[in-house]
Amino acid sequence: MTNLSAFVAPGDAPDAISLIAIRTQALDATLATLPPSVQAWARANGFTAKPHTVLTVPRADGRIALALVGMESTEDAFALAHLPFALPEGNYVLSADAGERVCPSSAALGWGLGAYRFTRYCAASRAPARLALDIDALADARAQLEATTLVRELVNTPTQDMGPEQLEATVRALGERHGAAVRTIVGDALLAENLPAIHAVGRASHRAPRLIELRWGDPAHPALSLVGKGVCFDTGGLDMKNSDGMRNMKKDMGGAAHAIALAALVMARGLKVRLQLLVPAVENSIGPDAYRPGEVIATRKGFSVEIDNTDAEGRVVLCDALALAAESDPSLILDFATLTGAARVALGPDVPALFSNDDVLRAEFLDAGMKVNDPVWPMPLWRPYRHYLKSSVADFANAGSRMAGAITAALYLERFVPETTPWVHLDTYAWNDRDRPGRPAGGEAISLRAAWAVLCARYGVAGAGE
Repeated sequence: MTNLSAFVAPGDAPDAISLIAIRTQALDATLATLPPSVQAWARANGFTAKPHTVLTVPRADGRIALALVGMESTEDAFALAHLPFALPEGNYVLSADAGERVCPSSAALGWGLGAYRFTRYCAASRAPARLALDIDALADARAQLEATTLVRELVNTPTQDMGPEQLEATVRALGERHGAAVRTIVGDALLAENLPAIHAVGRASHRAPRLIELRWGDPAHPALSLVGKGVCFDTGGLDMKNSDGMRNMKKDMGGAAHAIALAALVMARGLKVRLQLLVPAVENSIGPDAYRPGEVIATRKGFSVEIDNTDAEGRVVLCDALALAAESDPSLILDFATLTGAARVALGPDVPALFSNDDVLRAEFLDAGMKVNDPVWPMPLWRPYRHYLKSSVADFANAGSRMAGAITAALYLERFVPETTPWVHLDTYAWNDRDRPGRPAGGEAISLRAAWAVLCARYGVAGAGE
């Protein structure tokens, strides 16, 4: 699952083929340092060192002597991501004598992400090429690779095998691995525990809705709450989606996948926090007891909410979880959600919409995303738009207008977070809509590495000097 088979210990690969990394702008200078035969082969094959290209150079007997790898930046996590399947099977090593010096952590992350294939239901067509690199010595890169792969696996798995029960099992397995406490509140117990909004959305499904909570860390450390939207399938409810809109709704638990993976990173790397992970896990189904347009539901915070649209269910399950998170008086609440099509229309699939009630946090996320090539983009909590959620029979509605859809969704969530509690909401797609090196079509961690960089800077990790 973590694709660690794409790495080999350097001592176990004495005959590994050299990879010479070449930045496009340094092509001529790098080629000048190589033997004339290599220079001639590169020119004969029109090699220009464009990013994500590779040229193998043969020996006299036809075997591969070395490979030239084109790239734009040695710090780009995806610079080598094409190589595991662009190269023939075998062992390879980054040259220490020629070409650019690639950051080992970037090499490990990019190679591992490029080696990923979702193989739960069918085998990969071939094994990836292996990189001679001590992945175990690169603890942070390995942890990020494992976390990103976890997001992909969870999102790619269809709902038949990734419902609320399976999300719970995933969290419980993480809890056992890291010594964390896990509890769940299931079915009608949600009403008894004052989580009525989660219950309302999930009550129509034959798979009971639940709130999954994990707690870990030193009580003396600052509290951190991670919240993830766990809608394991979204039909749209009685405001049913069309077939195109429903096709990939197995991914509507992508926010939960991000929160779970980030929690795994926090625990694996020993972040100096007191962690709370909250996942409201439901299916938004159609049935005799489905919640209906026009109903007024209760929430943990005490607000009454009129259901304008049953397909705006993500914010409804999140609002109870956010209210519960706030009760721990955390230093930061961070939520992930595949929340609105409006965010995708505005920013496309690769750039999550970022909302925050804290200007410093907003700037930290923007800066971190750019540095680690995992961009996010700040959007305004424009409070005059609250009028789009006005209700005549409840405190407010869950929807009400096509205008400013991502903003009004964030404004809905903001009502459940105290003004004094720093909060970040990431409206992420959790999906690659096309194949690219290191980013195959399907489930994807989008904003995970940016969030991790922010948390590391804020709280510090064990072994930070690695």
